[in-house]
Amino acid sequence: MSRGTIAILGILILIVLMGGCSYNGLVSQDESVKTAWAKVQSDYQRRADLIPNLVNTVKGAANFEQKTLTDVINARANATSIKFTADQLTPENIQKFQEAQAQLNGSLSRLMAVAENYPQLKANENFRDLQAQIEGTENRIKVSRNDFNDAVQVYNKKVRSFPTNLLAGIFGFPAKAYFEADAGADKAPKVEF
Repeated sequence: MSRGTIAILGILILIVLMGGCSYNGLVSQDESVKTAWAKVQSDYQRRADLIPNLVNTVKGAANFEQKTLTDVINARANATSIKFTADQLTPENIQKFQEAQAQLNGSLSRLMAVAENYPQLKANENFRDLQAQIEGTENRIKVSRNDFNDAVQVYNKKVRSFPTNLLAGIFGFPAKAYFEADAGADKAPKVEF
C-alpha cells in the first residue's frame, strides 16, 4: 500500500471513530434529558397524589365554598391527564403541560387562601403537615424543572454544535424544548384577606 492510501484509510477510520463518539454522546445526552423529564413528571405526580389528601382534610375540618374543592379536583384531573414521553418534548406539548399545571397551581392557591380564613383548619395538625408536604413538593418541582432545563441546555448545545449537528440531523436528534415561566409569573401574587 502506498502512503497516500494509508493516510486516507487513517483519516476515514478517524472520522468513523469521531462520528461514533459523537453519536454515543448524543445518545447519552438524550438519555439525560429523558431522565430529567421523568423526574419532573414524578414530582408533579407526587403533588397530584397529595391533593386528594389535602382536599379531604380541608373537607373534614371546614365547611366552605364547594366550588373551591371542585376546582381543585377538576384541575388535578386535567393536570394528570396530560401525558407524553421525553421523545415528544415539543414546545406545544410542554406548553399544554404547563397550562394544566398552572391551572392546578391556581386552584391550590385559592384553596390555601380559603384555608387561611378558617383558624380551626390552620390549627389542624393534619392540614399543617399536608401543607408542608405540598410546599416541599413545590420546591422539588422547581428543582426538577431547573435540572431538566440544565439537561436540555447541555443536549441542545451538543445537537447544535458542529460537527455533531450533522450527525444529529442524520440520526434524528432534534433540539428539545425548555420549561418556561408561566405567563404573568414575573409579577408577584397579591395576598388579600
